[in-house]
Amino acid sequence: MSGLVTGEAVALGMDPAKLPSRALATTIDLVVYWTGFIGLMFLLAAATSSLDDAAVAAVSIGALLLILVGIPIAVETLTRGRSLGKLACGLRVVRDDGGPIRFRHALVRGAVGVVEIQLSLGVIACIASLVSVRGRRLGDVFGGTLVVRERVPVQHSQLMPPAPPWLAAQLAGVDLSGVPEGLWLAVRQYLSRMWQLDPQVSWSMAERLAADVAACTGARVPQGTPPAAFLAAVVAERQSRDARRMFGAGGPPAGPFGGAQPPVMTAPVMPPPQPVQAVQPVQPAPAMLSKPAAPEPPRTGFAPPA
Repeated sequence: MSGLVTGEAVALGMDPAKLPSRALATTIDLVVYWTGFIGLMFLLAAATSSLDDAAVAAVSIGALLLILVGIPIAVETLTRGRSLGKLACGLRVVRDDGGPIRFRHALVRGAVGVVEIQLSLGVIACIASLVSVRGRRLGDVFGGTLVVRERVPVQHSQLMPPAPPWLAAQLAGVDLSGVPEGLWLAVRQYLSRMWQLDPQVSWSMAERLAADVAACTGARVPQGTPPAAFLAAVVAERQSRDARRMFGAGGPPAGPFGGAQPPVMTAPVMPPPQPVQAVQPVQPAPAMLSKPAAPEPPRTGFAPPA
């Protein structure tokens, strides 16, 4: 990285754009803008054919300022510092503190760029970029801006080898609650970037960090153990404790249902069928089995004729 530092002593992870990439992006922008200006002039020539020479000159100057000054300022303001050429080259205009630019930054850059890029054919801008440490032209200096690279080559970092089992067992009972969060952050950042540092610088940084961790935890760095391996073992021990604290004694979840067994869906148990008992028919009473007899007429002693 370039080592860009803000006023608050915060290092910015940005790379200033080099002169060739900036020149290519500016060339792409100028080609697009001049092509649009020429096309607009043809349209204005057909539309202002009935006007006098003074009116045609005024319209031409207005179109020139609009295409070559107004539109670049509007594009950088709306896109937060990414014109068409910068987008193609992977560049962006930012403030000195790394924040996105606003209208006043784009206005100063566009106004100064008319003189140092277009009127001088880019000579002033090239000289200023070569003299500046961060490749800034005059528009960047007056506007408080900087052109940086957005597409940075990916750096493949090597992984830290796992700590030895005996060292992990030795740190199992160490109290890690006294280590501040700032020190944990410094240790993790060192372990992720230790392969990018000079070997001597990396060893001295590891010794200082290991001494700070040992002072906070009371654990000693074993004799003959590299300080980086000790730091890796301490970080691994803290991560394992956090995992046990979060997921219980069983460790991290082994499946989509965590450490518990997944629920088993069973079919409802139906009771066994009861035997069907035969229904005994109800025996009717004897009086109900036959038709009731007609009542016998009273006897009066009178016999009907034969």
